[in-house]
Parts: sequence; structure tokens; C-alpha cells
Amino acid sequence: MKILCVADHVDPLVYSNSIKERFKDVDLVLGAGDLPISYYEYIISCLNKRLYFVFGNHNLKRYAHFKGKEPFSDMSGEDAYSNNFGSIFIGQKVVYIKDKDLIIAGLGGSMRYNKGPNQYTEWGMYRLIFKLIPKLLWNRIVRGRYLDILLTHASPRAIHDKKDRCHRGFRAFLWFMKKFKPAYLIHGHIHIYDQTTIRKTRYLDTIVLNAYDHIVVDYNREKK
Repeated sequence: MKILCVADHVDPLVYSNSIKERFKDVDLVLGAGDLPISYYEYIISCLNKRLYFVFGNHNLKRYAHFKGKEPFSDMSGEDAYSNNFGSIFIGQKVVYIKDKDLIIAGLGGSMRYNKGPNQYTEWGMYRLIFKLIPKLLWNRIVRGRYLDILLTHASPRAIHDKKDRCHRGFRAFLWFMKKFKPAYLIHGHIHIYDQTTIRKTRYLDTIVLNAYDHIVVDYNREKK
């Protein structure tokens, strides 16, 4: 199964007339945040594949709607169309994609740095994780594993992150990987300007990937 992952920047290799040819063998799309919903719409309309995403700390215009704090019915025109076009928000959720036999959990947002929306303290992120545990345990009992992929915006602490508070990773994600052993943690938030920058790191049983711009993951659970 090939998974297109995008984050942080509208990549001209994706947002192009050649998207159908370049990514014709993609089965699924994941968005790791800080991208406009209209970009997700473009990808969905071109590839005709499902797209699951989390919000980051920017491009939060429709964050309240997807969080259920504002009703879609109050919207009209382009905004109403955008919100039901097919992007599936999985922030603070665990989803099972039956036809792919794939379990994904989503934890968006960044480290709290200016009290803006979708920003969390370390303890705040732990609280979001704790809310996922009942569903993860159910998966372990019913499907033999907690999950396959953790989709986040921020990175884990000391893996791909930076020293400033905004781009500092969460220790909570290290704990999550240790306890629940996802095959992949896919994140955004950390921009890559140098092609020598490391974007793939193994931590215990998990491969951590930075999805900035885009990456394609060739996922085979049986090989993990």
C-alpha cells in the first residue's frame, strides 16, 4: 500500500498538472497539518483517494468547524463545499480503515508558545493521548495491535525537532511509541530547506518520518 503524506507547504510537485501521473499508484493520503483545506481538496479531486488529516498550528481557518465547535450548516458557498468535500479530520481520534486493514490515530497541534489555538503543554498532549487509550486497547484485543500509524503535526522530542519552543517536540510521543508501538509516526511542522536534513529516524519499533512538502510511504504491515 502506498501512502502519500503531505505537510506544511503546498508542494509544486503535488499541486501540478502531473499529479495524476506522478502519484497514480497511491492508495491513501495523509495530511500532517499547516496546509489549507483547499489543497487537500485538490489532491482528493485529482487522485480520487481518501485523505485523513490533522491540523497544525497554522492554517486554522476551519479548525473550529472540524472540531464541531461551529456548525457546518451556518456556512454557505465555497466554505460549505470545502468542509464536506472529503477531507477526514482525525485529530484526537483513532480510526480503522476496513478495506485497507489500517489503524490510524491523529494528534495535531504544536507545543504551546503563544496561547494560540491547537497548542498544548506537555501535560496537555498527554491528556489527549490518554483519551485515545480505550480505543487503542480495543484494537489490541480485537485486531491484535494498537495501531499502525500515528499521524501528528509536531515531532517527538529530540527527533527532527528544534530548540525553540514552537518547534520543540513532545516527550509524550516518545512515551506513546514505547507503549503502543506504531509502525510509523508521521509528522510535519519541521521545515526542510537542506536536502541533507534527516527526515527518517527509527525509535524503538517505530519509524519516524517528516512529511514536509511530501513523502510517499510504501507500507506493508506484515514486514514490520
